Parts: sequence; C-alpha cells; structure tokens
Amino acid sequence: MTRPSNRRKFLAQSAALTAGVGYWTSAASVSRGQDSALTGLSAACIGVGGKGSSDTSHIAEQGVNIVGLCDVDRKTLDKKAREFPDAAKFDDFREMLDQLGDKVDIVTCSTPDHTHAAACVRAMRMGKHVYCQKPMTWSIREARLMRETAAETGVVTQMGNQGTSEDGLREAVEVIQSGGIGDVTEVHIWSNRPIWPQGAGRPAGEDPVPDSLNWDAWIGPAPMRPFVEGAYHSFKWRGFVDFGTGALGDMACHTTNMPVMALKLWDPVAVTAVQNPGIVNGEQYPANSQIAFEFPEREGLPACKFVWYDGGNLPPDEILQQLPSRFLQKVERQKQNPGQRGTSGAVVVGSKGIVFSENDYGAKYSLLPSDDYADYKLPEQKLPRIPYKSGTDERHKWEFVQTCKGEYAPGTMSNFGYAGRLTETILVGNLALRAGEGKRIEWDAENLVSTNVPEVNEFVGREYREGWEIEEPAATAG
Repeated sequence: MTRPSNRRKFLAQSAALTAGVGYWTSAASVSRGQDSALTGLSAACIGVGGKGSSDTSHIAEQGVNIVGLCDVDRKTLDKKAREFPDAAKFDDFREMLDQLGDKVDIVTCSTPDHTHAAACVRAMRMGKHVYCQKPMTWSIREARLMRETAAETGVVTQMGNQGTSEDGLREAVEVIQSGGIGDVTEVHIWSNRPIWPQGAGRPAGEDPVPDSLNWDAWIGPAPMRPFVEGAYHSFKWRGFVDFGTGALGDMACHTTNMPVMALKLWDPVAVTAVQNPGIVNGEQYPANSQIAFEFPEREGLPACKFVWYDGGNLPPDEILQQLPSRFLQKVERQKQNPGQRGTSGAVVVGSKGIVFSENDYGAKYSLLPSDDYADYKLPEQKLPRIPYKSGTDERHKWEFVQTCKGEYAPGTMSNFGYAGRLTETILVGNLALRAGEGKRIEWDAENLVSTNVPEVNEFVGREYREGWEIEEPAATAG
C-alpha cells in the first residue's frame, strides 16, 4: 500500500528531533508495537539470512509490515519468504528499493560490511528510516558519509550494536561519567575473534557460480573476483579486506561501545599496531593483532590510551591480575589451549578503581576492587531506560521502531550520529595494520587523513565498481 506524503513528512520531522548525538532523561509511555492508522509502518529487509533473519523477524514483531525481502542467495531468500509469504522477493537491493518506493518506510541492512553504505545511503536518500548491522560501514569515509546523510535527511537510524539498549551498559556509562572510578587514562579490550579464516591470503582457483546465487550483487561495490566455493559466502568474508573489517570491525562496535560512550573516545590523534603480522598478500587481515589508540584531552577528560587485542592476545598481567579469580581461571585455560576459543573482556582503568565487563555487549559490569565498592551508591540516572522488557536484540528493535513511529521521545541511542563516530574511531585501527608493526600513524580525524604516513590514506575509502556508486550529501558533494 502507498504511504501518503503527509504521513512521511510527519515521520521525517519526528525523526529529525531525535537524530543527533546525545543522552536523554525523558521517559516514554510503553507501547507493544500496536499499529494505528497513523503509525503503521512497512519495511524492506536487505540480507535475510543469519543475523538478517532475526533482524527481519524482530521488527515484524513490533508491528511492522514486511513488504520486501532481498538476499543474493535464492535459497536463503526462499526460506525467509516462508515466514513472510506476502513480501516481494529480490536478489538486488537496488531493484527492490526502486520498485517498492513509497510502499516502504523502513529499510534494514544485514549484509556483509562492504555493501552497508551502498544500501543505506540509497535508502536514506529515499527518505527511509534505516537499521544497519554493525560495523556501520566497511570504510572510515563511508562512516562519515552515513553520519552526514542521516543528519541531512532527518530519518531515524540505528546501528545493530544491541548492547546499547541494555540497562547495564547505560548504568556503567553513568558510573564512569560521574567519576565513580576516578580519572580514566587507559582502557584495555580483548576479543576471542576471529572465529573465521583470516591471515592466509586469496584462495586459488575458480568455481561455477551456483544458479541460486547473484554473485554480481554479492560483490556489490567491491572489485569483481572469481567465485570460489566456500571461500567467501556465506560467513567467511569477514577476514577479507575487500569485504569485511576483520576481528576489530566485527566486535569492537560491541565491546568498545560502553567505554567509548562513557569517555567520548572518538577522533584519536594516533594509532599504532603494536603486534601486527600484517595484511596477507593485500587480501586478508592478520590472524591476531594488538592495536594502541591515543586520545587527547577532550571536554575536561584526561588524555587516554585504548589498547585492542584479538586472536588470542591478552592485556599485560598487571591488568589481568586485578580481575576476579574465577575469570582468571578462564584466562589460564585460554593460555594453555591457544587453539580453542578464548575470553573477551573490557577493563576501564580509573584512578580510584576499574570497571570490568566480560560481556561482549557491555551489558553487565563489575566495579573493582569489589571491597572498595561494597557500599557504593549508584549515581543519579541520566540516561533513559527502555521500558520494553524482552531480549537484548528485541529491545533494540523496539527502541528503533517506536522512534520511527514517533512514540518514543528519547530516540535511538546508537543512531548514525553516534554510531558513525564510533565506527570511524574503530576503523582507524585497521589503517595501522596496513602500516606495519610498530609504526605510529598520526591521524587528522577532521579531514580523515594520516599526516605522517600518507600511504595509508588510499585505504580510508575506495573507488566503487560501476553501477554501485554512492551518492554523497549535497553539503559535501563536489
């Protein structure tokens, strides 16, 4: 059904009020996603397998009518269509958006990283509200472009780092910002990723493209390459620099979210790959890395160092020894069994104590040393709490859909204004992997360039394959 233009104008104006970066204190009445003549919404979903399957189902559970399904894999598409038999089916999101047009209010994007910006910028330019999986984009420049486009169009946006919707994460942010652990000068975050092939280079050979797969649409904006059975589609793409963002891009938008939000850790001034086996043949991220980010004084906060570890790397013992003994037992098992999936964690080091979270989403945290915080009183609540009680992912979708309906005044917390800055910060780390081990990259965040290692600047963005170009905001297009 076609949406009236006055209704779309109402939604856009409502979205503009909540699209900026900010923290909120107002409450909203609880809604269970019941439709009305004014607030009934329709969605087209891009990428409907894996995480995209639950993304599609969860917004439908909020009363959104699914009118379009898109997936490059016909088998995946047909499987999801059994759940939504009335939805039109496509294997190219460009065709879906062009054909459905004003029948769509919301677009979800749950594709490999390299196609996020191409799909989402197109959707925002059409006035659609957009939910995009993390990381928001494949490149730093795309993150800036998505943020600018969201601001220009005024649509409701949200990135899929669902831990943002958890009370525990928001409470931890309040604790840190209130000075509960004192001045913070270092953050250590490690991940048990990668859990996909990484560090080997491009697979040899070429196989026939299955009839069920639109390989051209899967490649999208990236340079064309031969199809190799089982090499890229459907999950192993994350380790390839043309398609994914490696362990850092996959998990840091989750695991760094809480400290980044609390400490305003965006726009680093330098980044160094302390441990870096290097990009393999220009094709794959290394199997492990350690990356150090430097942040200057900002808005009254002291300068801060943030160190990222993946592929089995861990913080130094002086950091780990401050953690609970039960968790240290897990770390010890990890050291003894390096081939098995290990631990993840985030340690925010303050002058009075530390915040520790072993939850990938930052949804649960501890204040340490525990004896020092036995009588600790939580600070005054300053961030809103989502009133919808359900699982983490479902709460995130509730926040997004109710904001689209204009029925949730605080708006989406991980909107593209915030998520774009978070994504820019994280992806600067991948530039360090291009530079070589121990080489300090000085970073001009405003202009998106390294001022001392110019050879990495070509990797800030990319040239898009013909037919997959991305339109820039009017304010920046030249």
